[in-house]
Amino acid sequence: MFAVYAEGFSQEDPLSGLVVGERPDPDVPDGWTTVTVKAASLNHHDLWSLRGVGLREEALPMILGCDAAGYDEDGNEVVVHAVISDPSWTGDETLDPKRSLLSERFQGTFADKVVVPRSNVVPKPASLSFEEAACLPTAWLTAYRMLFTQGGLKPGDTVLVQGAGGGVATALIALAHAGGLRVLATSRDEAKRARALELGADEVFESNARLPVKVDAVMETVGRATWSHSIKSLRPGGSLVVSGTTSGPNLDNAELTRIFFLQLRVIGSTMGTRTELASLVNLLDVTGVRPVIDQTLPMTEAKDGFEAMAKGDLFGKVVFTR
Repeated sequence: MFAVYAEGFSQEDPLSGLVVGERPDPDVPDGWTTVTVKAASLNHHDLWSLRGVGLREEALPMILGCDAAGYDEDGNEVVVHAVISDPSWTGDETLDPKRSLLSERFQGTFADKVVVPRSNVVPKPASLSFEEAACLPTAWLTAYRMLFTQGGLKPGDTVLVQGAGGGVATALIALAHAGGLRVLATSRDEAKRARALELGADEVFESNARLPVKVDAVMETVGRATWSHSIKSLRPGGSLVVSGTTSGPNLDNAELTRIFFLQLRVIGSTMGTRTELASLVNLLDVTGVRPVIDQTLPMTEAKDGFEAMAKGDLFGKVVFTR
């Protein structure tokens, strides 16, 4: 079958290990099912995989991709949940110490077919296109959990979204607006700030600019470049929810004094549960909110999408179609 996969790692030139070609059809273990992929979306996770982060060399070649929407074996339209938990695990699968994402231990979604546990498929409503639905399982589910599960935000609260433009950040802005929050957003890029306003942000600012108000929560996906600003932007008792470190994980200043003196909460957040994915799908079905798609490419042109992500030249998601 056709697939986009990693055959090697490189920190300096990650795309050198990316191959667009053919791979064997997948085996289907008991309790698993095959989904015929119609659309799959690109994540920073895929780029990090090509750098050897979270992917072992002995697992190569590995089909990349966490997210997909397509048809199950009965012809139903479905969305694929990307978190694969241990069969013996019960409860919140994001807390399973043996969990993995598709494309880490199990082959990913950038292919004609992907094999997943039967419980990892969620019905796709007709109101969502395959391209829109394919954006949800990683970036949009991460944003949903950050805001409403880990952040515990409610209508009327004020939230700051750092780094408007990326897939998670655009999802955070759209979902926060739909949830009745006051949304502030930052970006180094003037055009991305303008797009954030169109998406539902109430006010936008240059990166690290002083804000007119202290916020109830900050959604942090950038890391080192914005961390200090995130801490300084919080009201006493506020929360910083972190799900990524695209600018690097090592901090020059962790702002520990502010954290303990102002009794701030720093909360990690990773992906989301199958139940949360189903709730997210229903939310979009009811509200009409839709993922922001920067570009849609045939999967045969996947390298172009990876290059755009590596350059940071995106506002929203890159989606590959079959």
